[in-house]
Amino acid sequence: MSKRTFIAIIGVISFFYLINPGAGVFELIPDNFPFVGNLDETTATVLLFSVLRYFGFDFINVFKKEHNNLGK
Repeated sequence: MSKRTFIAIIGVISFFYLINPGAGVFELIPDNFPFVGNLDETTATVLLFSVLRYFGFDFINVFKKEHNNLGK
């Protein structure tokens, strides 16, 4: 298995974990624990954004304001 395939599989797993097709039946950490309960979703989100960045979709700077230096 190539590196790109392995990274793509990680992205698919994290995506399906986030959309939660089992309606909360499968969770690594139950959400009713304060603060700790959301760590699994946070980890899946970071993994998904990392995989998307690896494949060229960089959402980290999507809201960064670009400066127009024309006329200055």
